Amino acid sequence: MRPRQDITEMFSTFIDLQKDEFSGWLVDRRLRVSMQNYLIRSPEVSEKQWALYWYQHWRSPVVAVGAASPRLQFDYLAKMHLQAYLQEPCYQVGKKTKTKWLGNSQYSVADVFQMANAEIETILKDFDSKKSSGLKEYFGMAIRSKLRDIFRQRQEADPCSNWALLRKVRKKQLEKALKNAGLRPTEIPKYLLAWKCFNQIYLPTQPGGTKQLPEPSSQLWKAIADSYNSYRHQLTENTPPLCTTQLIKEWLDETVGFVRNDWFPTVEYLDTSNSGNNARQTLEDIPDFSEDSPIDKIIAAEDLQNQQEQIDQMFGVLSETLQAWDQKSQEIFRLYYQEELTQQQIMEQLQMSQATVSRKLNRGRESLLGALVKWSQNLNISLNPNQIKHMSNALEEWLKNRL
Repeated sequence: MRPRQDITEMFSTFIDLQKDEFSGWLVDRRLRVSMQNYLIRSPEVSEKQWALYWYQHWRSPVVAVGAASPRLQFDYLAKMHLQAYLQEPCYQVGKKTKTKWLGNSQYSVADVFQMANAEIETILKDFDSKKSSGLKEYFGMAIRSKLRDIFRQRQEADPCSNWALLRKVRKKQLEKALKNAGLRPTEIPKYLLAWKCFNQIYLPTQPGGTKQLPEPSSQLWKAIADSYNSYRHQLTENTPPLCTTQLIKEWLDETVGFVRNDWFPTVEYLDTSNSGNNARQTLEDIPDFSEDSPIDKIIAAEDLQNQQEQIDQMFGVLSETLQAWDQKSQEIFRLYYQEELTQQQIMEQLQMSQATVSRKLNRGRESLLGALVKWSQNLNISLNPNQIKHMSNALEEWLKNRL
């Protein structure tokens, strides 16, 4: 894949895939004009500063409502700049996930790439510029774990019948699926109660596992409905009407649909054509909300420079510490974090016990974290347990992205 070097290109182009392979970069004209206009006014601003700038605008509250709101269009513009910027990690992690974890499955590189794109908003909501070396680095680490979780969950649920899935899903997962389905908060409790009664009444008895549970019998459906009716007064101050067996079955059928839609979302391909009347408005017509220099309202250049210098120092400490280790320990960390091998695979490749591999990984992390704590103390920075936890997260990010 040809990496992008120019800042305008980084924030205005999207990957073109042909037959599951990188073919080139597609230019979004409006995003390109946007970046060119901003760079004329602030040519000295770096790639990471622009990433933070668009991130802050995307995360800022919308002060106007309505589809034609200029503010809303500007927030959409910020979102699209971020989506363009994060194309490389979406593709690189997507391709590696397909190669290493999915093999000959039905999912193509393009499928996984678009899944990664779909997770951008969710992942960036937890981004903190003070605790990460950069937005792209943070996203690359987070999307790798997110995709693995998604496919692990799918592998578990794929062979399940509807009724087995209802017994498999956990309450927290179900609550998330119901919220993502767009249900009103007042509607969710009845689905949760119906699911709870189903699990209390329908206890599998057939041999050979529980992945293909049959539909409950009519007697069981009546028992589930009766159980729901006995608890329904707990839902609201005004007791809802009695629930029939047909209605409880409909609710649980809907629940299965909500869970499957949440666990198996449709792969929506990124559309950079920006069709539609509102989307065709030129960026010159969108007002500038950043007042003076477009970057000044978001970050102070001096503070950002100091922050980056500290991050560079921190990574320098990590590199020096790691280089002081013996070659075997360095190789274990390289295989674990860069090659993403499991401890079992490392054990087989290096011909050592899994206990030795695990011990060296744990001691290595402790050594690196200890070096960071010592470095902080030398700068007269006192650390509480929560800050040490964040430092540990930054260490994991460095190991996965820089090693």
